[in-house]
Amino acid sequence: MRKWKCSVCGYIYDESKEGVRFEDLPKDWTCPQCGAPKSVFSVIEGKETVSKAKTSVADKIVEQLVAYGVKRVFGIPGHSNLPLTDAIRRHPEIELILTRHEQAAAFMASAHAKFTGELGVCMSIAGPGATNLITGVIDASTDRAPVLALLGQIPEVFLGSESLQEIAEVDIFKTFCVYAELIGNPGQTLKVVNLAVKKAYAAQGPAALSLPTDILAEPLDEDIWPPEKHLFQPDIYPGESIKKAAEVISRSKRPLLFVGWGARHCRAALLDLASHIGAPIATTARAKGVVPESDKLVLGVLGSIGNRFAPKIVAKADLIIILGSGFRQRNLVPDIDVIQVDIDAARVGKTFPVKVGIVGDALHVIQMLRKTTSAKEIEPEYLKEIQAANKQYLSLIEEDAHNTEKPIHPGAVIQALKRQLEKDALICSDVGDHTYWFYKRFVCDGHQTLLCANMAGMGFGVPAAIACQLAQPKRQVVAFSGDGGFGMAGMEFTTAVHNKLPITVIVFNDGKLKNIKKEQEEYGYPEYRVVFPNPDFSQLATSAGGLGIRVSEPEKLDDAVRQALDSPLPALVEVMVDPNIYIQSVKRA
Repeated sequence: MRKWKCSVCGYIYDESKEGVRFEDLPKDWTCPQCGAPKSVFSVIEGKETVSKAKTSVADKIVEQLVAYGVKRVFGIPGHSNLPLTDAIRRHPEIELILTRHEQAAAFMASAHAKFTGELGVCMSIAGPGATNLITGVIDASTDRAPVLALLGQIPEVFLGSESLQEIAEVDIFKTFCVYAELIGNPGQTLKVVNLAVKKAYAAQGPAALSLPTDILAEPLDEDIWPPEKHLFQPDIYPGESIKKAAEVISRSKRPLLFVGWGARHCRAALLDLASHIGAPIATTARAKGVVPESDKLVLGVLGSIGNRFAPKIVAKADLIIILGSGFRQRNLVPDIDVIQVDIDAARVGKTFPVKVGIVGDALHVIQMLRKTTSAKEIEPEYLKEIQAANKQYLSLIEEDAHNTEKPIHPGAVIQALKRQLEKDALICSDVGDHTYWFYKRFVCDGHQTLLCANMAGMGFGVPAAIACQLAQPKRQVVAFSGDGGFGMAGMEFTTAVHNKLPITVIVFNDGKLKNIKKEQEEYGYPEYRVVFPNPDFSQLATSAGGLGIRVSEPEKLDDAVRQALDSPLPALVEVMVDPNIYIQSVKRA
């Protein structure tokens, strides 16, 4: 007598208890627990064996990901991914970070990929779990982050039968992923998993795998692929285009470096090149903090959420050198010569004509430009204009720093945070009116920032901070959020508590979607449906097992922020800010 196991739900058919051999059951017999057909059952005990393999498809997927350096998967377990969940549980070098919502799991995977440059992995069940991942996966797509989404799927034997939670996962995810495929049989597994990882890294975007439950449980005993023999990164050293760029720079009297996310690892080289050719530096919002904004040649962020004085200096330039950005806001750039550098050829000259286009790695190009250009001093009058702009900018910050108005002024919150933060702190910003205040008024002096940039999805801040704190547990990590964004993803604070992550969350509570109110006013619409009642977020944090502090008095801001940053527990500072003060975006030079 033998025992048979359903590969879909794990139900055991014991011939000795049932009194009927499995082979003698009717052909149309189905699993009494999940309804799967006889064909998905395999012998697990008895004289006959179906396979000698000790590992399953799920085991091999996990083993291959661990070989690529993946240490954690963000997501929620459920019926259609249980074999994968258990494979993670049994592997000593990887863990599942349980989240409250799959959107947060995808945001965490995307933030991990953006922050570390390594593959971020998220996981869901079929149907609603997979669709909940979409916003975070699209964030990875538009911000060019290598992410792998593992999508639970109904059993392969049921595909096409309109079963519960069946959706066309591959068709849906193909619209925004660099690769999406279903693993329909064990023999595909390692080839498809490795191709998904390779595509995610090569295209710097998300890949998705649809994983039917019964296939995950199938036996597989193949050796994983050694990453060092299969994964390679581009190493592009342009030649002729560098010479052309050097010639254009030599003729320029007022060059300006405009730095994007693609140059985020180039701080020292950027400062060296700027000093060498006499050029100020502006950055995109994503690249805020790449160079110290207190430097005399650094203008801060150029863009709608940036320093309002930066476009005035850009307008005085006669050459802009764009490094690692496909900058879209042409209205902020005057009609002058442009040199654009990007690793992706399709992004060079995508939105406006360029004098010289260079396809290559930003660091390599910066180093080559440094070697091929002659040293020259910054034009004295240009330097005076830069210094004057920076003086105006710092006067606004000084004004915010001493603001004691009630309700609390948003700028006062920014400066209190700046006074208390360590210089290497990482700030993960959500999306809202607070985003404008942070990017316009916080001077980065070694701080690092992270943003849901191109998709501008609310709810990013707290999940991103969790992922970053997991990646660098000894670093100060702050989530900066409005009450709207926190309302969407605030329950992930309990994820931080569960994982003992000492993140600090700053919540601007103004009781409304203030950025939408600003847009309604800007376009001539009356304020409508932007106000909502909020709970006491600080009490929520305390009841969840963290530290919660509510601040209504400006003189108590510094103590509250310091207490939160020093807390060994996840901490939340809820600041009751003025709902009627907001800051305008920058529209033109």
